[in-house]
Amino acid sequence: MTCVHLLLTFIFTVSLGTPVEIHRPRGVPLTKRQFYEENKPFTCLDGSKTIPFDRVNDDYCDCKDGSDEPGTPACPNGSFHCTNAGYRPTFIPSSRINDGICDCCDTTDEYNSGAKCENTCKDLGRKEREVLQKMAEITREGFLLKRQLIEEAKKGKQEKQDKLTGMQDNKKQLDEKVEAMRTVKETAEQPEKEAKERHLKAWEEQMAAIRLEKDKAKMAEAFLELDDNADGVVSVSELQSHAELDPDADGTISETEAQGLMGGADQLDTSAFESVWTNIKDKYKSESQPVESAPVETPGEEVKEPVGDNDSEPYPEEDISEEDDEEEDEDDYHEEDDKAPPSITTPEKSQEDEEAMPPYDAETQALIDAAQMARDDFNEAEKALKEADDQIGNIEKELSFDFGPDAEFTYMYSQCYELSTSEYIYRLCPFNRVSQKPKYGGSETNLGTWGAWSGPENNKYLMMKYEHGTGCWQGPNRSTTVKLTCGKETVVTSTSEPSRCEYLMEFITPAVCQETSSSDPSTHTHVEL
Repeated sequence: MTCVHLLLTFIFTVSLGTPVEIHRPRGVPLTKRQFYEENKPFTCLDGSKTIPFDRVNDDYCDCKDGSDEPGTPACPNGSFHCTNAGYRPTFIPSSRINDGICDCCDTTDEYNSGAKCENTCKDLGRKEREVLQKMAEITREGFLLKRQLIEEAKKGKQEKQDKLTGMQDNKKQLDEKVEAMRTVKETAEQPEKEAKERHLKAWEEQMAAIRLEKDKAKMAEAFLELDDNADGVVSVSELQSHAELDPDADGTISETEAQGLMGGADQLDTSAFESVWTNIKDKYKSESQPVESAPVETPGEEVKEPVGDNDSEPYPEEDISEEDDEEEDEDDYHEEDDKAPPSITTPEKSQEDEEAMPPYDAETQALIDAAQMARDDFNEAEKALKEADDQIGNIEKELSFDFGPDAEFTYMYSQCYELSTSEYIYRLCPFNRVSQKPKYGGSETNLGTWGAWSGPENNKYLMMKYEHGTGCWQGPNRSTTVKLTCGKETVVTSTSEPSRCEYLMEFITPAVCQETSSSDPSTHTHVEL
């Protein structure tokens, strides 16, 4: 019973956090206390040598690994353990022992230097516990938000799946409607096509007849012009008077050339001239056609030049008034001259009007209108089908993403988060891309498009990888790693470029918060015995 009572007393004492000192050489951590037993020789921790225990911490380095001098600066490769009760234990190099600088918060490293050190472990421990408590509170609130995100994601996913099912059913109906409209359209277009072809053929035949009549009239006119003596025939000499018909373009038509144009005949009557006209009509110039002359400067233009020069010189008022009268005359001349072109271009327009295809008849127009209505209905149905295809594709794409074990990252999809620095505006669009844009103007640079989750094996959802961004000058394509940490907000906190063209972005989100223990972290402060 006595042994049980002592054990319970010991457990109760430890549970209250009361430090109990376990005797061991200075500078030795509790985990290695079993290697330092006073009544036994000491074996160097590397096994290289065994020495009497009284040579431990004798300020002389016996072991190559420095393990025999954990509490003195004798060994250059030794290390001193700071217990730091009330805070976190740590190791420092043996060279810092008794160097006059307080390295351990419990002051144990300066036991023989005379340095005035103050034990700050309790204050450091208190501050650390405050930080841990704050972090625990953020994590707790973040995890509550994460649970809401998971519930919303589940609900949203089910809604999208239901919507997708409905849209796929609707797409089948749209497919059938498009095919039905296609049949109606093709049925309406066939008579339209035939009617248009009939109209076009009739118009072409009409135009061919008109052109034939015009050609005959032009041929008759040319015959009369060539028949200078009006004897009813065109002779070789009469044909020679039209130099534009010269076959070798030497400026004159020889008798032989003229006979060649006339098919070897010496003269041609009206009926024989028809066969010759086909060969010469493209070159023949009618005597009634106006002769094109080189542009000649008008008096108005001649007057304008001195007027422009005289503007820079002083003239008496009388001279100026005379010049004004001349300019008015010139203006009158040009107004009349401007009226001339319409009289010249009017025949051209009338000829174009004559050759323009006439409007469709009422029956043909009705077929065209019916076919156009069928085309409009088909295009509208096809447009609706395309929109449905796009919406289905977008939903299927969204549902295919890995949004985490419980879809907790779903809320980030189609969202973007910005960070503004002194020079740039960084933009993170999760599952899409990362970009950088100069703050004061300039084009946007792609820092990478969505690649995959790239966190450690135990939790790949702690990092995102964005790849294949805009190429650097004589370097690789830009890429970005996004590091996710727990927080109540969703925000980009920092961006850096650790390596050339490789960016690191810090991103806070409740989606990575984990459930914490309900116990107070302040009760878990380490107390080494």
